[in-house]
Amino acid sequence: MNIEKEVLIIGAGPIGLACALECKKKNLDYIVIEKGALTNSLYNYPLNMRFFSTSEKLEIDGIPFISNNPKPTRDEALEYYRRVATSNKLQINLYEAIQKVDKKGDGTFLVTSEKNTYKTKNIVVSTGFYDIPNLMHVPGENLSKVSHYYKEAHPYVMQKTIVVGASNSSVDAALEIWRKGGDVTMVVRGSSIGERVKYWVKPDIENRIKEGSIKAFFNSEIEEIKETEVVIKTPKGIKTIENDFVVALTGYQPNFTFLESLGIELSNDGKFFPQYDPKTMETNVSNLYLAGVICGGMETHKWFIENSRIHSKIIAEAISNKINNLQK
Repeated sequence: MNIEKEVLIIGAGPIGLACALECKKKNLDYIVIEKGALTNSLYNYPLNMRFFSTSEKLEIDGIPFISNNPKPTRDEALEYYRRVATSNKLQINLYEAIQKVDKKGDGTFLVTSEKNTYKTKNIVVSTGFYDIPNLMHVPGENLSKVSHYYKEAHPYVMQKTIVVGASNSSVDAALEIWRKGGDVTMVVRGSSIGERVKYWVKPDIENRIKEGSIKAFFNSEIEEIKETEVVIKTPKGIKTIENDFVVALTGYQPNFTFLESLGIELSNDGKFFPQYDPKTMETNVSNLYLAGVICGGMETHKWFIENSRIHSKIIAEAISNKINNLQK
């Protein structure tokens, strides 16, 4: 099916939804395309995850987010964004991956997905960063016992589990697995638990390590993963420990290959910052905009819901102004 739209938004996360709401306000004919479920990244968060932010900081378009807790849960966030999308009748196509984007001579884009072909004057990329894990690049990382995502503790009950990393996700996983009856060892590249770990959780994990309930190797890295063991490089030398599962929560990165395929220029300093004008969020490719965490390159902690929701207003205003100027 061939579909024409003024604006095509790639990604139905919170910021993609915010962009849709702003386009609707400006009477822009838009469509949101999402390869997975609504707010797909949030859906794939751990079942018992609790946000660092309070509910009002997760709100979009001033629509109240009422939570039963000071820090809302994953399920509360999913319910909130579902209601935002359905009550506002946002135009969203789910489970539809983008396959190809071509820019035509007249400045329009031809977007091919698994299900449709779209012709659009403007594209907004709001794809987040949760799909591509940062790999350790060690032998055995491809074994079935290794996961770069954590959903819940039950599979690791009564199992010897290594959790790699010392971020919020790693700490939450280690504590939950230990509390459900898992034998947990943390392998941390740095010298301590991460400074950005939630302030009410940090003392908990530090005390569990101090008392020996959770074992931890700091200034250490995994050298090799075997079927029943893991080899760890520590300051005291090589250690080989028994192991059933490895949960490697080493972070994630945006799909830079997709950005480059669109013609977006990235910095060559290893951080891969995409080029865009912060006054309009327009990239070096005319009529192609970025919104949300994707703007931060490898610094995926730089942009999050509460400080990037403003991108939606900036982009809708910029597109509306362009259209109005062309009509004069």
